[in-house]
Amino acid sequence: MDFGFIQKVLPMYVEAAGLTLKLALVGILLSLLVGLICALIQYFKIPVLKQLTSIYIEFSRNTPLLIQLFFLYFAFPRMGIKLSSVQCAIIGLTFLSGSYMEETFRSALESVSKVQIESALCIGLNRRQITQYVILPQAISVSVPGFCANIMFMIKETSVFSAVALADLMYVAKDLIGLYYKTDEALTLLCISYLILLLPVSVLAALAERRLRYAQFGNS
Repeated sequence: MDFGFIQKVLPMYVEAAGLTLKLALVGILLSLLVGLICALIQYFKIPVLKQLTSIYIEFSRNTPLLIQLFFLYFAFPRMGIKLSSVQCAIIGLTFLSGSYMEETFRSALESVSKVQIESALCIGLNRRQITQYVILPQAISVSVPGFCANIMFMIKETSVFSAVALADLMYVAKDLIGLYYKTDEALTLLCISYLILLLPVSVLAALAERRLRYAQFGNS
């Protein structure tokens, strides 16, 4: 193991990790929005939109992110739509992860007892108030573990961004291996970089799940 080489290229990994994290955060925020909207459409069975949402979910979940990125980066320009590498990465990640967030949201929405909804109707709340004050608060608390798992999945999926010429962690590792043949060093730094990015999410997910479990059963 060449520690001198590791020290030399470490700033490149730090910069690449920053780009990877930035893209992941934007993708997470957008996929949460897409997932929530699609889940509400599915939950309330809104005509036409429900069918369109179902098509999107099936298409998104059954095609790899790499293929989606290739379509955005190479096929769209032939149709007159030119997207940068960053735009392709964000759109691709949001398109894929939005469907997973939708499944998490929808499962959480359906976990809310019908008795509570009927009780809310009895005291005069309308559909918007029931959604805002009864359904969503409970659904969000139930879905936290699923969200954390999806976030970890999204960060790991950023490893394919190098396919559209983005200088992310995987791109830097492959570039260094090709230039210097330092495979062990490059891959070791790559693994450590992803571990540093993912470990805090894993720890926070465990803490959140434990806190929610205590809130639900601690006083029983």
